[in-house]
Amino acid sequence: MSESTHSNTLAGWREWVQLPDIGVPWIKAKLDTGAQTSSIHAYDVESFDRDGTAWVRFRIRPWQRSDADEVEVESPVLDVRRVRSSSGHVEERVVVLMRLILLGREVAAEVTLSNRDAMGFRMLIGREALSRGFVVDSARSFLGDRAPRPMRRRNRGVG
Repeated sequence: MSESTHSNTLAGWREWVQLPDIGVPWIKAKLDTGAQTSSIHAYDVESFDRDGTAWVRFRIRPWQRSDADEVEVESPVLDVRRVRSSSGHVEERVVVLMRLILLGREVAAEVTLSNRDAMGFRMLIGREALSRGFVVDSARSFLGDRAPRPMRRRNRGVG
């Protein structure tokens, strides 16, 4: 049996996550061990070039049915990948690197930009991020801090 260099953090199947680099104080996320990569609901996605490097501009509304705390984000493009959704549909998605805080622990996660309007969660945390020391208990929820109510509108950039 091999020993981990860090202790595992117990997480529920849904948790509140912070995205401090882009000014999102809280976003409700589903922790999904069936998904490889994390995903976030993004809209008005626009690719552009900055000094010879591929970048993307997009908007995030962290609260469902509300535009409170909406942010516009600019980030370097990490990759463009073909991703199969839970419904079996394959699409190309832009991938960006985001620093997230889950249960008080910082994790750098590869995050695909996707239209998650029809989904119950604005963000999905996949295995790639969870493999950094999280154990998901599918019978529990919100083991970390609870988010306060929506705050105000902000615009932030990354990079």
